[in-house]
Amino acid sequence: MNKIIDPINRFIKSSNSGSFLLLFTTALALIIANSPWSSMYHDLLKSEFTFGFIHNGFELTEPFYLWINDGLMAIFFFHVGLEIKREILDGELSSIRKASLPVVAALGGVIIPIIIYFSMISNPELKSGWGVPMATDIAFSLGVLKLFGKRVPLGLKVFLTAFAIVDDLAAVVVIGLFYVTDINLMLILYSAIILLLMVILGMKKYFSKFIFFPLSVVVWILFLKSGIHPTIAGVLLAFTIPATRTTTLDRFFEKIKTSLKRFSEEREHISEHHILKEEHVHAAIDIRTASENINSPLQKIEHDLHPWIMFFIMPVFAFANAGVTLTSDSEIDFGLAVPIAVALILGKFIGISLASWLAVKARIANLPEGVNFKHILGAALLGGLGFTMSLFIANLAFTDEVLLNSAKVGILGGSLLSGVLGYLVIRSLVGKKRAD
Repeated sequence: MNKIIDPINRFIKSSNSGSFLLLFTTALALIIANSPWSSMYHDLLKSEFTFGFIHNGFELTEPFYLWINDGLMAIFFFHVGLEIKREILDGELSSIRKASLPVVAALGGVIIPIIIYFSMISNPELKSGWGVPMATDIAFSLGVLKLFGKRVPLGLKVFLTAFAIVDDLAAVVVIGLFYVTDINLMLILYSAIILLLMVILGMKKYFSKFIFFPLSVVVWILFLKSGIHPTIAGVLLAFTIPATRTTTLDRFFEKIKTSLKRFSEEREHISEHHILKEEHVHAAIDIRTASENINSPLQKIEHDLHPWIMFFIMPVFAFANAGVTLTSDSEIDFGLAVPIAVALILGKFIGISLASWLAVKARIANLPEGVNFKHILGAALLGGLGFTMSLFIANLAFTDEVLLNSAKVGILGGSLLSGVLGYLVIRSLVGKKRAD
């Protein structure tokens, strides 16, 4: 059994495994969508599933792909919100000095792709796709960097992570402001009252999953029915999670020392038996409880969600959204696909690198330690890996199947070329030695 389980555990713990799985499910979706099983694939995604309560008559019916895009992706955005809050409170966005370079780089990487996109389209029906090339996929872009191991300066990884998080925040704002349908203000008011209650509880440093998660489902449903995309609810809910510990470091150390002392006093006796005494069981429980309490609810939830995001939600989303059927009679609007690809590749490259250069020259920001402008150029190319967020915005921007598929072709092509170019540039800088 260990021969089967150990390789799986090593795969999950690998820093690149999530990116590889995402790449695998993307390729699998493309293969199936262009195989004899294509119709089965598309029919499955369009199949309707109902969730409801029989006794009170409430039910929610959505196609399978919307359960993924509206439901699972709300959890993804919740995780994004947790990352943003953590970085603002105690990370690379916690001070003006730290945040200046990634914030300026992210703004350049948002504005220039939009300008390029608008300059290349002529059909007014395509204007709604302006938000598609503005996003960076943090999983893929960091996955490429991690291929080089310790040969890549730590400062470059931090820079890429920080500007990708700011980029995600910009995408969330754009989705919330511009990709909305008819808004039901009364439902928004109800959700705002619940969110306010959760904020107050968070300010009081109170958190209970038995209260938070049921209320989160209610807020998600209210947003779903209100006209504002429910993934925005995920981000807002993340900001209600307390970021303070429920115990002090002194109490933590004291509890750990006391509990360990119980074991050390009878160490020889314990080692001879598989069954612990009751006092030792309680000591082990105390250690576990103390370890859990030293993490804030925000950090604990973010940590617990991470494997679910990387190994389930993002791969499922990729499988459901990357399957574009490309046959000789497929209708692809290259007037949409090409501008998206060019905006991702050139827009992100020019926007991120130029904004970073201007910020440093204007002494608004400093380059991270061990990082030069050539490294920034490589990171700027990796910023063109839009994928997850770009696919998500494309689903909001286009309802026409031809336009949506065309947007996906542009996203996949632009992201692939950006990733390859970014890899080659960074490889030329760090050398060809094997990663540590």
